[in-house]
Amino acid sequence: MGTVLLDSEIRQALETLPGWRKNGNVIQRVFEFPDFAKAMELVNKVAAAAEASNHHPDILINYNKVTFTLVSHDSGGVTRRDLNMAEKINEVAAR
Repeated sequence: MGTVLLDSEIRQALETLPGWRKNGNVIQRVFEFPDFAKAMELVNKVAAAAEASNHHPDILINYNKVTFTLVSHDSGGVTRRDLNMAEKINEVAAR
């Protein structure tokens, strides 16, 4: 269980996480691809990274768009773990 970050801490951290935004009590990023197969490639890569980190995003797949949502449910808000996973997702997506 982690400490829930203040809105100001989250907003400051998001300045270094391209594409991520705060949405209520979660952070989200949407990726868009040319087709479903490319979208699923990222989902599978992120799934492997999430398993290795033992922290799993909510994933919404809409054909060629993938939305990753992060929140530490056990803490009731965004924690440092979520920001670390967002950074990992960005790294995976950049490969």
